[in-house]
Amino acid sequence: MKITQQTKDLLIDKMNILKTPGKAEICLVGPVNLPIEQGEFSTVFQWYTWLQLDGEDNDKEAVLDSLSEANLAFGQQSSVLVYGDFKKSEDALVRMHSICHTGDIFGSKRCDCGYQLHQSMKMIAEHGCGAIFYLADHEGRGIGLFSKSLAYLLQQEGYDTVEANQALGFEDDTRSYEGAIRVLKELREGPVTLITNNPKKLDALMKHGLAAKDHIPLWGGLTEDNSFYLDTKVKKSGHIPHKKPTLIV
Repeated sequence: MKITQQTKDLLIDKMNILKTPGKAEICLVGPVNLPIEQGEFSTVFQWYTWLQLDGEDNDKEAVLDSLSEANLAFGQQSSVLVYGDFKKSEDALVRMHSICHTGDIFGSKRCDCGYQLHQSMKMIAEHGCGAIFYLADHEGRGIGLFSKSLAYLLQQEGYDTVEANQALGFEDDTRSYEGAIRVLKELREGPVTLITNNPKKLDALMKHGLAAKDHIPLWGGLTEDNSFYLDTKVKKSGHIPHKKPTLIV
């Protein structure tokens, strides 16, 4: 079934092809008004998503025409929630959040990912300007959901996060932020303040072109189930330790 020209006319103005010499083109779509409610917290974000395209000189109409045959449900696409005047505001917060199927969706307490995602939304709304990049190909630090389940089994046998990934033949962290940074540059020209507990992550992002002036930590959601995981982040991944951790029991 082909997309009609009327449908294309409604969508094309909300699509943007990002071109960078030597890099695959990216199709950025949005914004979409997205009401969010989590308990007593509610607000409206502007939602964008993006897709890396094959080949060069891609056309917006061609992207739309290929949708029904692209099998996008079998892949993963990243997106970003934007709040406030993100493009022009002098001070904006940004969270580069790696997808965590178990923590973000199921509410697993084996990590602090769900807490960080939801708390970042609140921080950005309270600040008045910012964006949360939800990076869909980052599951398990880049090893994927199926491999992450195997890593979890190893962790149940006493491995830490880093040891489990390496035991499965992966590097500790294989995540790439290239596409996210290209989208960020399209949405905002000025520097940002990164929400992260990991100064190494900030340094790595800046080496790949992120314009950042500072970072602020985000600790919380400590439980008996994730205390070993969080301790490994500090000892092996360079995270700044939380001064006064509060254990949730």
